[in-house]
Amino acid sequence: MIRGENIDQDFRNLIFDFFYWFSRFEYALKERRYLISHVVGQKVEPSWREFWEAHEGNYIPSSSARTLLDAKPKRQIVGETEHEFQDQPIPHGASDLQRLATYVRTVRNNLFHGGKHGMTYWDNPDRVRLLLTATIIVLGELAEVGGFGGDYDLYY
Repeated sequence: MIRGENIDQDFRNLIFDFFYWFSRFEYALKERRYLISHVVGQKVEPSWREFWEAHEGNYIPSSSARTLLDAKPKRQIVGETEHEFQDQPIPHGASDLQRLATYVRTVRNNLFHGGKHGMTYWDNPDRVRLLLTATIIVLGELAEVGGFGGDYDLYY
């Protein structure tokens, strides 16, 4: 079971690294003007959709991306008596990049908000490590695809 007192330092570092790189990626999306709204005066929110639509035509998944695609992070839903996990809905014909963008955000949502019970999903440390490690690598690769440079890695 993943409980605060059971999380070793390596796992804590992995969780920190995930949140750090996820936040850097969303910052870079905003800086590169991949935005939900381009209307002056509107709130600045990153658009993963604009990112994948701009790059899906020439994107080839790496082995880490394949690991994440094959792992199919699940989302938490309301169940009859308790919350459950189900496959993340992916539109028919979605590109690998669209699926990856969905799964990266699913990993973030589950880690931050999701249920922490059920050995199949988020109470299985090995699965969580696999998802976090693959996602961190994928974020770096996607930052390269987007040409984010210093906006992602802090090197200007």
